[in-house]
Amino acid sequence: MAHFGDFGDWSPMDVATAALAMASSRNGSGAAAYVPLPPGMTVATPGDPSTVQIEAARQWREMENTTVRFLNHLVTCAGAIQAGDYAAAAGSLSDAREILTKIPVSVGIRRVATLFADALSERLFPAFPNSVLPLPLPTPRAEQRKLFRGFYEAGPHLKFGHFTANQAILEAFEGCGAVHVIDFAVMDGVQWPALIQALAIRPGGPPFLRLTGIGPLVDSDRDELRDVGIQLAEFARSCNVPFTFRGIAANQIDCLRPWMFRIVPGETIAVNAMLHLHRLLVDQDATMVASSPAPIEAVLHLIASLDPKVFTVVEQEANHNKSSLQERITNSLFYYAAMFDSVEVSNRDTGGDGAGNPLAEAFLQREIADIVCHEGISRVERHEPMARWMESMQRAGLTLIPHGQKELYQAAMHVRELSGAGFGVQENDGFLTLTWRNQKLYTASAWHRAVTGPRVVNGGATAMDPEEWKNGGKDGNNGGSFCWKRVVKTRGD
Repeated sequence: MAHFGDFGDWSPMDVATAALAMASSRNGSGAAAYVPLPPGMTVATPGDPSTVQIEAARQWREMENTTVRFLNHLVTCAGAIQAGDYAAAAGSLSDAREILTKIPVSVGIRRVATLFADALSERLFPAFPNSVLPLPLPTPRAEQRKLFRGFYEAGPHLKFGHFTANQAILEAFEGCGAVHVIDFAVMDGVQWPALIQALAIRPGGPPFLRLTGIGPLVDSDRDELRDVGIQLAEFARSCNVPFTFRGIAANQIDCLRPWMFRIVPGETIAVNAMLHLHRLLVDQDATMVASSPAPIEAVLHLIASLDPKVFTVVEQEANHNKSSLQERITNSLFYYAAMFDSVEVSNRDTGGDGAGNPLAEAFLQREIADIVCHEGISRVERHEPMARWMESMQRAGLTLIPHGQKELYQAAMHVRELSGAGFGVQENDGFLTLTWRNQKLYTASAWHRAVTGPRVVNGGATAMDPEEWKNGGKDGNNGGSFCWKRVVKTRGD
């Protein structure tokens, strides 16, 4: 069956029909993964059907037809927006919303479909000259952190990425006495306590760990980087791991330079990028005519110049970076339908009511709105499949460190501990991919420089030396204490 995004000359109805069939085939039970049966509806069993089974089958066919008609209008609306025919787009969107009212609220597709309809409405109506709808304001960072935490706790999605990256970093750090992790999107630092704990029990004792976290500029809310540094330093102290943190505030990571990382000769470097590199991409069609390199090219060359022992990357395994709005919607609708389905089932499997997770769904809603509503430099959710990432990595002089059967087994066991049935881990060409009922969601990979050479060192060394830690430091602290001016290094250091 053709991939849903590669629809070529298909009509919108063909696209919607193929998409529904594709989604149905992903669920081993025969029911569409993103369209759970409404309460009271059952799937007919072999043998002579009963009256109840005949009615259930009729309702199911009706639901399929309703969903296909909705998708048809949604895709037609996107095509009209793309063509600049806003009146036709508004008509298609109105028809889609009318059909949406006929889908029960209890059916999962309705929640996802509503978000896409809302996003198209947000995209469409400001296009009218007399529109009075204001553009949405950026989400405050405090709210972003809340939604991130909600999604993190909602299932194994982000935890799979953290675990897989940490395992690759631990392997790279084996036998090293001084190690340096550079995190290109430190967020709340939730990835690193597990790594610190693993280093604490390492045979031969923990190494001296430096962590450089890149985060946003200070706003009136809080100094996020300083708070993350303090929390991680306190945790490392409780584990008796020698540790220092330094934050680099930068809203645009393509402006970073090697000297900013204060690389120390002899330390082993790991670079980590979790769900952030896709924000540096440009339209796929634009890459052929661009007069200057895309931001991602500059960042990948920067990372290669640091000569890391390992460069860990986790990205959405999706194709949402098409310049065509129709293609983006058709590709992303069923990806996010699977995401919502997985979050809902995870909620039920962990004792929830199965009605979904509001914070996790709001987190995903922000991604959907960006994919649908924004174009050009204002669009940041530019997810691409790993095959395209491979091309970018190779151009930057990076080569894959393949994940093998051991890593696959470890990741699969970790996911199994965190979730119920439905999630899985696949190994494809050295990458590990988290799946939900065979729908690929996130891919983890590890890289290093194809040709090793002298490491770029600029800016001098200001971190505490491992020997200084053992001797109590120049300020007289013993091995179990931290001197804050050394441990928490903020942007002013």
